[in-house]
Amino acid sequence: MSPAVKYTLGRIGLFVAVALALWPVEMNLFLKLMLAVAFSAALAFFLLRGWRDEMAQQLAGAAEKRRAEKERLRAALAGEEKPTDTEKPTDRS
Repeated sequence: MSPAVKYTLGRIGLFVAVALALWPVEMNLFLKLMLAVAFSAALAFFLLRGWRDEMAQQLAGAAEKRRAEKERLRAALAGEEKPTDTEKPTDRS
C-alpha cells in the first residue's frame, strides 16, 4: 500500500475516532467537528510520524524522477543528448 494512502487513511481514522469520542458531549455539531479536526491533527503529528516520513520520502523520490526526466528531455530537445542504439544519427551538412 502506498505511504500516501496509509497516511491519508490514518488521518481520516483519527478524525473519525475523535469525532465519535466527542459525539456524546453536549455542544454544537459544527463545534464538535472543528474540535475533532484540531485534535486529530495534533494526534496525527505524533502518532503518524513514521507514515508521514515515508510519504515525504516517496514524494521526494517522485519529484527527483520528474526533475531528471525534465532535464533529459531538455537536453534531447537542445540536441545535447547522444543518440541511442535504436536512433540513427542524422546528417546535418
